[in-house]
Amino acid sequence: MWIVRLALRRPYTFVVLAMLIVLMGVLTIQRMPTDMFPEINIPVVAAIWQFNGLTPEEMEGRITTLFERACTTTVSGIEHMERRVKRSPA
Repeated sequence: MWIVRLALRRPYTFVVLAMLIVLMGVLTIQRMPTDMFPEINIPVVAAIWQFNGLTPEEMEGRITTLFERACTTTVSGIEHMERRVKRSPA
């Protein structure tokens, strides 16, 4: 309770203390080494479609092409998209 009474008696002291805390926090963040917050630019999404019984051409026409089209219309900022077809051994 003593800190509440002190804050009520000296409100400017606590305002200055709060401003110092904010200022020191901003200065600390600015001086923090960059290795603490590295530049990470690796947003990668991998979708694997597996359906036994379809040929690669049928899989491409029925599922993969529609999925890619849906991704490009609903997700913004796609830089690169690739498709790999794994042929099953005959």
